[in-house]
Amino acid sequence: MFLRRTGLRFFIVQSLVMFRSRGDRLSFFVHREFDGEPVLGAVMALWCTIRTFAKHALELGNQPLAEPIFFIKPDQCLHETGPLPVSQHPGEMHHEVECVVKIGANGEPVALAVGLDLTDRPAQSKLRAKQWPWAKGKCFRSSAVIGQWHQWNSTWEAINLEQTGLRLELTVNGDLRQSAFLSEMSVPIHHQMASLSEWAPVQENDVLFTGTPSGVAQLVPGDALIGRLIGPQDVVLSEITMRCE
Repeated sequence: MFLRRTGLRFFIVQSLVMFRSRGDRLSFFVHREFDGEPVLGAVMALWCTIRTFAKHALELGNQPLAEPIFFIKPDQCLHETGPLPVSQHPGEMHHEVECVVKIGANGEPVALAVGLDLTDRPAQSKLRAKQWPWAKGKCFRSSAVIGQWHQWNSTWEAINLEQTGLRLELTVNGDLRQSAFLSEMSVPIHHQMASLSEWAPVQENDVLFTGTPSGVAQLVPGDALIGRLIGPQDVVLSEITMRCE
């Protein structure tokens, strides 16, 4: 939804956000907060990091990275509700389960969720081979899914600590496709955020997709997905459950 106003201030008391428009287009999104209730907030960026798990880089024939490399999805790529429209996409759709971090006003991590970064692998590979931008392979409709948010009251560094014990899982039709502890990342999340903050216009409510472990594969209509971010004692912190059609 887009609103155009000139010379007006917008006060959204419920979400404690104030916006000023100077004749520019002002965009809003609806997203789930910690308790699952919808709130109104500002347009956000979906920052995404590649090859942060060495095994995933190697499974696609790429070299692991020492420094993070990013791309960005517009928030219109977010799939909010209903089945994943695999059959409507004019190419292939491959799953990548990830930990997603919501960024606070001072650049701190305020919430974690499980996410899916959907990828049109053939389109991406073809464009990459020509050294062309590969937005078509990453930024299509419904190419990003975020589960419910789990409030995070610790540091960026703590997300990847072995003793924190956070891990990702994705099952497709009951078969485990992807599974890894966040401590296995070769490019830790705090390193990603430090690098991104050096140059990117990161704002409050932006999110960071932090990269996927190995096991990525194509989805087809009829597939049933369950993605989870799991904490200690196998407590599910965030979950995505959906079917492909």
